[in-house]
Amino acid sequence: MLYPMFMLVMLTYVVLLVTVRVRTGAVRDGSVPITYFSLMQGADIPEMVAKTSRQFSNLFEVPVLFYVAGLIYIALDMTTSFPVTAAWAFVAARIVHTCIHLGYNNVLHRLIVFGFGNLCVLAMWISIVAAAG
Repeated sequence: MLYPMFMLVMLTYVVLLVTVRVRTGAVRDGSVPITYFSLMQGADIPEMVAKTSRQFSNLFEVPVLFYVAGLIYIALDMTTSFPVTAAWAFVAARIVHTCIHLGYNNVLHRLIVFGFGNLCVLAMWISIVAAAG
């Protein structure tokens, strides 16, 4: 369980680095004033600045439920193949979601992958509750 969790942490840091690079570039080329970043408002921003910022935020929403489920699996030593498979499926979905979002950004494709990932996390939680009951 630790490895899929670590992979999601790494994805988060990759997106963080891309976000910093995009924001820095936008300030340097003058398309976004540096003051915009004090409150994240007050200027029209380039699409890539908005997308990278939103994607970074996305990695702190549903993934929190994933991390908590993973910690529960580890703490309870629940080592069946199901949670690990579901965890890797979630991580794969988040990687694909990130590539779609920061790439060609087709909303329907993003929705499908996002929904699949969320179902993986839901399945992890259902299996925790089922095992506890």
